[in-house]
Amino acid sequence: MSHLNESTLKLLELSDAERVERIRAPRWIGYPQAKTILTKLEDLLTYPKSHRMPNLLVVGDTNNGKTMLVQRFCSQHPADDNPSGDGIRVPVLFVQAPPVPDEGRFYNAILELLFAPYKPNDRVDKKQFQVIKLLKYVGLRMLVIDEIHHVLAGNLNRQRAFLNVLKYLGNELQVPIVAVGTRDAFRALQTDPQLANRFEPALLPRWEFDTDFLRLLASFERMLPLREPSVLHDTTLATKLFSMSEGYIGELSRLLTNAAVHAVETGRERIDERVLNGIGWVPPSDRKRQIDQNS
Repeated sequence: MSHLNESTLKLLELSDAERVERIRAPRWIGYPQAKTILTKLEDLLTYPKSHRMPNLLVVGDTNNGKTMLVQRFCSQHPADDNPSGDGIRVPVLFVQAPPVPDEGRFYNAILELLFAPYKPNDRVDKKQFQVIKLLKYVGLRMLVIDEIHHVLAGNLNRQRAFLNVLKYLGNELQVPIVAVGTRDAFRALQTDPQLANRFEPALLPRWEFDTDFLRLLASFERMLPLREPSVLHDTTLATKLFSMSEGYIGELSRLLTNAAVHAVETGRERIDERVLNGIGWVPPSDRKRQIDQNS
């Protein structure tokens, strides 16, 4: 059982149904680029307050681990009830950008995350005042905004208005803002050159078939509770996995999850070519092609 780490080894004592449940649970693997970005986030969190705070733009393709990475960071800095103080402390707030650039809906999302009472139909300036006051009260040290590319869903005036909100929040709160999105996020921020200059880009590129990818496969194998070694980093199997996932870590994770579940349910107890051929996997580019053909 040397193919498993110590905590995974204990999972072999569970029933098959329980093992399947654990296989399907989210898992974190600290690969090099993710660790680099996490270090940048830690540095930003301790940055002294100033009138021009540095910001970070985490950019990557869809399903390439952006959201999981920032959620990992947020989980390491959770809200604190602060029983000895006046109120709850929220060092990092994770909020999703609204589907269209709408200042009011953005404030609504923040107020809901903080369980603050508000009236949806209140004036935007009233919500803004409430948000600023509340974020200062909870001791916010970093604001993380996911799906920032949604800004592009509005016309140019609405895009500029929403980006002005980000600039205002950063200036007023004197906290770093971390924006997360696809490559379209670059275009979204370029709408405001002053704001774009404040965001350092941090890229999460698609994986290449190299030593780092083989290490990633070995890390996955140690965390999947299967009784037999799969040797995922073997060149033949690794090549097939890379082709099926097309270099997206989110796709690879789901692919290996489906394969591991199939291996348990069929009694195969390892991931091999036979298991991979038996799960009916469709690579992401083929999925997109099927949708385009049927639309």
